[in-house]
Amino acid sequence: MKLSAIAAATLTAVAAVPASAEISDGKVKIGILNDQSGVYADFGGKWSFEAAKMAAEDFGGKVLDAPIEIVTADHQNKPDIASNISRQWYDREQVDSIMELTTSSVALAVQGISKSKKKINLVTGAATTELTGKQCSPYGFHWAYDTHALAVGTGGALVSQGGDSWYFLTADYAFGYSLEEQTGKFVKSKGGEIKGAVRHPLASTDYSSFLLQAQSSGAKVIGLANAGLDTANSIKQAAEFGIVAGGQRLAALLFTLAEVHGLGLDAAQGLTLTESFYWDRDDKSREFGERFFKRTGRMPNMVHAGTYSGVMQYLK
Repeated sequence: MKLSAIAAATLTAVAAVPASAEISDGKVKIGILNDQSGVYADFGGKWSFEAAKMAAEDFGGKVLDAPIEIVTADHQNKPDIASNISRQWYDREQVDSIMELTTSSVALAVQGISKSKKKINLVTGAATTELTGKQCSPYGFHWAYDTHALAVGTGGALVSQGGDSWYFLTADYAFGYSLEEQTGKFVKSKGGEIKGAVRHPLASTDYSSFLLQAQSSGAKVIGLANAGLDTANSIKQAAEFGIVAGGQRLAALLFTLAEVHGLGLDAAQGLTLTESFYWDRDDKSREFGERFFKRTGRMPNMVHAGTYSGVMQYLK
């Protein structure tokens, strides 16, 4: 759904109905549901919860004279756990909207439940274009980035630099498939070649066999269609195998600058990534980044900034 559509719908509802009828339980409750203990804990995690609380505070703590409450839970990257939490939030705990939703399989499951409950969900942590494609919902919004944007950004940059043959190392679930598919289509549309792909389980620890297959493919670019610790560990082990030193490029198709700092410059040499938010881009982003840093001890990435933006727009 387009941003203008939700804005128009919100204005119409506010104008037509008294505030007391809009907020049935006397508060506006937003749930931040994401991975807080697994492979994506630093990617979004409790830092997205802090970003959401910042947005509520910056909005003034109230909307239509009702207090704003932000709650959070860890879905552990499991759609069944996320589904149970979302049903409990909607049915028993008067949560009005669920946001963030790191992990595409989780986001798709929760978006389906939100649609059935006629509740707004806003995804800032997951990437699959299925959220606005085959499984699109009139109550679901995709914010900050998606696999198409990542494919065009990173894929476009590398193909234009001569990286016209690719091999993918892909996380074995909906997000990884979508990212590989989107990037592969874009590379081929620019005259490039896909030499193959290998899939790994979520939260693997040993990527050696996958990386050796990618290395032996002779592809100019190894596309890492994974995220979080999966990407970080892939990059570290690629450095140990001397993949970049041997002339191949690494494309981190979903990675953030904060995670690059965690890797260190040696391991991150030659890495290309796309991020939709950079805290040091201009005065406004620096001001936001510095306030976020005071709360968390780290600069925000696109998921944190996207969560802040999403909460603010929902409240507006």
